[in-house]
This record gives sequence, structure tokens and C-alpha cells, in this order.
Amino acid sequence: MAIEVSGTMVFYSLLAFTLLTVCIVFVARFLMSKLNEGTLKEKYSKLAGKGTSSNRAKFDEADVFKMSGSFFNYGLVVALGITVLALGLTEYAEKVAGGDNFVMIEEDIEMEPPRTAEPPPPPPPPPPPVIQEVPDETVLEENEPDFVDQSVEANEVVEAPVVVKAPPPPPPPPPPPPKEDEEIFMVVEDMPLFPGCDTEKTKEDKKKCSDRKVFEFVFKNLKYPVIARENGIEGTAVVQFVVDKDGTVKDVSVLKEIGGGCGEEASRVVNTMNESGIKWTPGRQRGRPVKVQFRLPVRFKLQ
Repeated sequence: MAIEVSGTMVFYSLLAFTLLTVCIVFVARFLMSKLNEGTLKEKYSKLAGKGTSSNRAKFDEADVFKMSGSFFNYGLVVALGITVLALGLTEYAEKVAGGDNFVMIEEDIEMEPPRTAEPPPPPPPPPPPVIQEVPDETVLEENEPDFVDQSVEANEVVEAPVVVKAPPPPPPPPPPPPKEDEEIFMVVEDMPLFPGCDTEKTKEDKKKCSDRKVFEFVFKNLKYPVIARENGIEGTAVVQFVVDKDGTVKDVSVLKEIGGGCGEEASRVVNTMNESGIKWTPGRQRGRPVKVQFRLPVRFKLQ
């Protein structure tokens, strides 16, 4: 049997439990306050040494733990009552007053989903081709070929047509002779020398002297780029240039750039050779001055 409890009944029941609990607390406090400490001292002074007082309270009459069992049972009753009220709480739907036109529908109403737009029908197939029959009697005379009699008798002399031969094409012009002066060499018999090394005796000594002079010139005029210094860029940039037949430096370019403007600075230093009036001793091949290409590595290192 199910218990049905309304919300109003639950409210009044909770209010009653609360008031009853408050009353029990006040009654217990009133009973405890009626005890006179002087009377209890006089009573227990006569019974001193007989062990009638418990260790938990000074006086047995003032021991509040005597009523703990009653309060525990009361709490169980209150908790059980609140649980029953909570489980039996029932909400009733409001009654709808129906008029003459009110109709009760017992069956479920089926909702029809909205219809989506149907795709257009496919186009009709094309009509079959109409085959027209051409009569066999139709002859196109105007397209007939003209037949020419090309028969030759045995005694007739046939002369071959004269073929006019075209004149032969003119011979191609001879290739221009190679310009040895414009050729750029990498290695020649006598390599170019930096000024100040003509006094050496052997070619090897002259080559070593020239390399030393070049690096001394670069070291003297080279300035470490500010951007490379601030960013700690180090490495070796490679510059390529050509020593012309007159000893001037031309076609300066950077082959390897390490960043920070180091390659541009090395190229600038090489270009200053012409600005400073430095003339190399040109390289020679077969006794004639020629152009020689150099590759100069310039190392940048922070100290």
C-alpha cells in the first residue's frame, strides 16, 4: 500500500517535529536547572567514601548522559518520519475543466515529419535518330573523275621533263678565331703577383710572398661589421676577383656569405686595391699577359 503525502502535510509535519524538539530541549534544561548544587554537596558529603558517585559526573543526579538513550531513540523516530514523508510526497496535476467542446484523445498523435524538397525529375532521354534511306538510283554525275588517255605506243619517243637544279647553298662562314686575350685562366705559367714580390728568386717564393702581402693588406683594411659583431657571427667568407692584363682588379663577387655583412666587407676591401693605386704584376701564359681569376678566403673571428 503506497502512502501519498501532499506538500502541505509534509510542511506541517516538519514544523511539528521542530516544535516538539525545541520543547524537549527546554524541558530537559529546566529539569537540570532545578538541581541545587548546595543540596547535592551536602548529600554526597554524608556518603563520602561509599562510591555512590560515578567517575563521569560529579553528581549522579546531574549526569546528562542518563537521557542519551531516550534522545537517540527520539532522533531515530524523527529521521524515520522525515524519510517516510519524503518518500510519500506526491504532486497532483491540476484538474482541467473541460467545456462542451473538450474532447479526450486517448490515442497518440503521430507527427508527420516535414517534407523536404524533392529533387527534380531527370530529363527525358533524347529521341532516337531518324535514319533516312537513300535510294540506290541516285548517281552524282558531277563528281565523276575525268579519264585521260595516257597510253604510249612502242615507236613513240617520250622525253623526260627538264628538271632545273637549284644552285647549291653558300658555304657557312668560318668560325671566328678564339680570342685568347678574353679567356680567363685559373692557373697560368706565371701567376699574378701582389706588388713588392718581384725581388724573390723562384716562382714558389714569389707566390708565397704575394699571398702574404694580400692577407696583410686585407687584415689592415678589414673592419668587422657591427651587425656580425653584435650577433656573434664568425666564419670564413670567400671573395672571387679577376686580375686583368694591366694588373687591375675586376669582377669582384662574393662566393660564400656567412651573414652580417661579412661578405660585403671582404668585397669592399678587395675593391679598395684599385682605389689605393695598387697594380698587380699580371699573369703570363706563353709570354703574353692574360686574365687570371682568384678566390680569396677571408676569416672573421671575434676576440
